[in-house]
Amino acid sequence: MKELDVLGVRVEMPTNSPIVLLREREGQRYLPIWIGAPEATAIAYAQQGVEPPRPLTHDLMVSIVASLGHDLQQVNITAMRDGVFYAELVFDDGQCVIESRPSDAIALALRSSTPIWAAEDLLDLAGITMAIEDEDEVERFKEFLDSVSAEDFEGATGSSGGDEGPETGPET
Repeated sequence: MKELDVLGVRVEMPTNSPIVLLREREGQRYLPIWIGAPEATAIAYAQQGVEPPRPLTHDLMVSIVASLGHDLQQVNITAMRDGVFYAELVFDDGQCVIESRPSDAIALALRSSTPIWAAEDLLDLAGITMAIEDEDEVERFKEFLDSVSAEDFEGATGSSGGDEGPETGPET
């Protein structure tokens, strides 16, 4: 397993499909996952430190878990089958593992300062290695992420994510 950092979310044009981009902490591979607009907003809010006046769904879930005396210890993005990513939430030293969509798992991880991991074989399969000359593109993407707000994702529609279906990998 390799630890990942969340670089951010953006809307992919021309399809208006939101993606979350992760990067392996000790390497050069990036993992793009197409997600739904509500999950993109939830991830962007968490990254920007937005505290809504009332808890949103992911905030509520973190509060419920803590109130029940449990601890989300890690999020694992485990596989991609038929273009669909799978993840799991690991609680209480592995005593409880719950399947999750990666976008929901990432939103929870960001709110609870929980590390995100990906299976090595998943990164081999779906990861994108960027050459050194592509670092300018990564910097431009990071600048975009600094300027985008969660409201930019409201009304975005994609072919997957949300309650519409599972998250998918890069379209080829």
